[in-house]
Amino acid sequence: MLKLLRSLFALIVIALAAISLITGRSMEMMAYTQFFLGALLLAMGFSELQEKRKGMAWFLFLVSGLTLIQSIFAFI
Repeated sequence: MLKLLRSLFALIVIALAAISLITGRSMEMMAYTQFFLGALLLAMGFSELQEKRKGMAWFLFLVSGLTLIQSIFAFI
């Protein structure tokens, strides 16, 4: 299940980044891209936690939280 979520979020991030490069509206798409990047990092953190690599999992949780908070402030 986590591999599916990671793949889905990675495809969404790549698609949003490509769309913002093609259309030239990078500032409008940045908040969405960062939100899904935070979700991708969160899913990666959970998969690392399942593989018993707690140090990397907590680092990914921290970076995910910071990215999600920043993307929420970008929406406001």
